[in-house]
Amino acid sequence: MLDLARRFLAKYRRLLVLGPACKLIEAVFDLITPLVIARMIDDGVGHGDVDVIIRLGIVLLVMAVLGLCFTLVCQKTAALVSQGSGTDVRNALFEKVNEFSYTELDRFSTPSLVTRITNDVNQLQVAVAMLVRQVIRWPFLAIGSMVAALLIDFKLGLIFLVVTPLIAFIFWSVMRRCIPYFRGMQAKLDRISLITREALSGVRVIRAFVRDDAEERRFDTATADQTDTAIAAGRLSALLNPATLFVMDMGVVAILWAGGNQVMVGELTQGQVMAFVNYMTQTLLSIVYVANLVVIFTKASASAARVKEVLDTPVSICDGPGAEGSGCKDSPAISIQDVCFRFPDSGKDTLSHVSLEVAPGQTLGIIGGTGSGKSTLMALMQRLYDATSGSVLIRGVDVRDYRLDELRGTLAVVPQAPSLVSGTLRENLVWRDSQATDDELWHALELAQAAEFVRRMPEGLDSPVEASGKNFSGGQRQRLTIARALVGRPSILLLDDPFSALDYATDRSLRDALAADDPSRTTVMISQRVSSVREASLICVLDSGRVIGLGTHDELVDTCPVYKEICLSQLRPEEVGA
Repeated sequence: MLDLARRFLAKYRRLLVLGPACKLIEAVFDLITPLVIARMIDDGVGHGDVDVIIRLGIVLLVMAVLGLCFTLVCQKTAALVSQGSGTDVRNALFEKVNEFSYTELDRFSTPSLVTRITNDVNQLQVAVAMLVRQVIRWPFLAIGSMVAALLIDFKLGLIFLVVTPLIAFIFWSVMRRCIPYFRGMQAKLDRISLITREALSGVRVIRAFVRDDAEERRFDTATADQTDTAIAAGRLSALLNPATLFVMDMGVVAILWAGGNQVMVGELTQGQVMAFVNYMTQTLLSIVYVANLVVIFTKASASAARVKEVLDTPVSICDGPGAEGSGCKDSPAISIQDVCFRFPDSGKDTLSHVSLEVAPGQTLGIIGGTGSGKSTLMALMQRLYDATSGSVLIRGVDVRDYRLDELRGTLAVVPQAPSLVSGTLRENLVWRDSQATDDELWHALELAQAAEFVRRMPEGLDSPVEASGKNFSGGQRQRLTIARALVGRPSILLLDDPFSALDYATDRSLRDALAADDPSRTTVMISQRVSSVREASLICVLDSGRVIGLGTHDELVDTCPVYKEICLSQLRPEEVGA
């Protein structure tokens, strides 16, 4: 937690001094108030002197007004520091997450990252606000009240020395048991977030299979688990106030009993006894507030550890030295050289000794069964993962030597699941090239077979896009993501099964348009359809991460039984060799 404080609170040094200083001044007024009241009782009420009462009453009023002013300044600085630092932490987390490769994203689940950016940062903001507003005030009041009471009467002050350690012991006993609960609550919030995200993203499937009740039970189980933990922590925390107030009240009774005897013998005045009671109350209430601060900072400490875990996670994929001036004009557009890949903590390779080359302008089709490693192979080309062994070369340069922006600028990717963000069509289409003209956008839409339905929309390129593109059909979303990839005329186009939601006629028209648009463009296409890859310059057949067939359609029909079996499952026998 201290590391995060040094990193994100350094720019707020002045506010961190101003806020607590204002609160300290207010606390000084609170310490003086019992002494003023004691004089009002002894010199004013005791002697019937109204002028003394009025004069000291004005002093109390002035201190109250000044204390309010200093409090408002402190509240303002606390808001600025807590909200500002919270925003900084949230931005740093978001930036860090965007730097993560798939390896780090696999390690941290999406729901966990969302909870850390929202709930955990909120806990840190509360802690920072309390740091500015309360951390100076209550310890100062507790110690100051104790010192002031001892200066009034040392013998009576011994009651403090008995009561205060007793309350401190109560706090320690309760908090020692609460801390594990607070840490467990955050992990259980991750679980609730995961189930909620799955239920909301898969609501159509859940309803189609009538799984509403099962999902509700799963959610109820997770929330009940989190609730039980929160209740257990709440029950322990609930012991603090009644236990400490009981001890405090007993201390006040002891002060009144002992102080009353001293008043009767003339050792103390009535005003001093009242001041003593006020100081006793301030001291013990301060300890109660300090205990609440301990609860807040305990929660914040757990959240800080989770935030720091993300921020301190090293990014496994970083920029290379750069590929400008490297490579050779005659180099293959893509070269996979004896590549093996294994996911962390996995017992076997996902890809095993894969080798292939794609010349500039050629089309590589990748086909295979589910789990054969098709998408993983494409992820290695984008350097979303690094190969465990072997090399992936783009234009003759190892992908690890590219700067990431340079590599991603060379490649254009159409993911398997079409993804759009809220905004307008234009804002979604210009991701690769923010300076693209309307003519270039319409050209990309024409190639992607999306221009027709976009022209029918009243606002055209400025038509709104809802979150995740929910106002478009699945096929329309896929065509829009293809158009987005084509903006800027990429030299290498990676298509991860982009035609799955398209009818065969649109599929054919789109492939013909892509082939005719730029003969020099290299295309890599993953597809489950033989019709989508059969005309490719080179077809790679994967099975359990191994290349079992590599060649043209006609060659593979004769030499690769698995490919022929796939063809016969989708085409008539006379079409297979046509």
